[in-house]
Amino acid sequence: MPSRRTLLAASLYLAAGPIRAAAAAGDDGAFRAFIEALRPDAASRGVSAQTFDAAFRGIAAPDEAVLARIRRQTEFVRPVWDYLVGAVSAGRINRGRARAAALATTLRQIEGRYGVPGPVILAFWGIESDFGASAGSISTVRALATLAQAQHRGDLFRDELLAALTILERKDITPERMSGSWAGAMGQVQFLPSTYLAHAVDFDGDGRRDIWTSDADSLASIAAYLKDLGWDPSVSWGYAVLLPDGFDLSRYTGDLSAFAQRGVRRADGKPLPKGGRASLFLPGGLGAPAFLITDNFEVIRRYNTSDSYALAVGHLADRLDGGPPLTMPWPAAGARLDGAGLRALQTALAGAGFYDGPTDGRAGPKLREAVRRYQISVGLPADGYATPNLLARIQGGTERRP
Repeated sequence: MPSRRTLLAASLYLAAGPIRAAAAAGDDGAFRAFIEALRPDAASRGVSAQTFDAAFRGIAAPDEAVLARIRRQTEFVRPVWDYLVGAVSAGRINRGRARAAALATTLRQIEGRYGVPGPVILAFWGIESDFGASAGSISTVRALATLAQAQHRGDLFRDELLAALTILERKDITPERMSGSWAGAMGQVQFLPSTYLAHAVDFDGDGRRDIWTSDADSLASIAAYLKDLGWDPSVSWGYAVLLPDGFDLSRYTGDLSAFAQRGVRRADGKPLPKGGRASLFLPGGLGAPAFLITDNFEVIRRYNTSDSYALAVGHLADRLDGGPPLTMPWPAAGARLDGAGLRALQTALAGAGFYDGPTDGRAGPKLREAVRRYQISVGLPADGYATPNLLARIQGGTERRP
């Protein structure tokens, strides 16, 4: 199942290849023919001719703004600390706390049903749409039709377009109100249509799963999706921590109680729980903010497979719950690996026997693990942090995994 947010949707069609010449040239005839060719598949999924015609009424050409967004994509990888500045801003924290107070009863009911804490639900809502204020105004049907017709591997977005038609057939929303991002993610929670069909809920009981205008449905849909992804209500997403001097970074996974015995302390001064397992996460390398992350961190990453996103959700949830800001400094500005650099690192680590994941130019747990194994093998601090210097060392060295 593809990720349900704009960022991952964007990465998927970037991987899908260049824009077809016809679409790039604005071939409206080819676009209309593409739409008409969808009719039999839509009918086989139970979409009536009336729904199909209503969905595409007034859509005669691709969305040039969507095509322009595809063309503008770059290899730039935004550092986590830059992302956090906007995602966990003082204004967003204040707005989130106000929304938490206004929706306290609804949030308690949702948490009771799905086992996901209210601050976590609010954090997703805040980052996805600024608590419903910025849900996107682009026609979902037109955006998905543009993406599906424009790509060499357009089946992903073709399937999402057919899923969107199924939603319209079920009368949860009208074509005019089905809106969201340029990448086809919808409403206040930025679900792609297939995710909506599988996980959206009608919490307010009005007979519609309304993630566009209903706060209750939006919040409950986030919680239901997280529960379905495996959220464990018995543990947090993770903890900002302080490491003692001389901490052995090669022992980066274990029980929380074992980390406490080794001198790791929560940054907020509270004790670490005695139960549960975690792993050490150093998104800015040694000397920057450090975290112990649980399996729930990976659940967040399944909503959007980005370390920066997952950390922002977790930290925003903590701040909404009254937690303190991060106090450790982030790295000074300097050279960083972009997407091409990360792919080169993945290739180099694979060639040295440390990495067996995809060569996709994306940071994540597989790449962190490979970097750590390499660092341990050559006697470097095992912080799992990918840098240009590390890439140069691997490319210029002859180390092989023992």
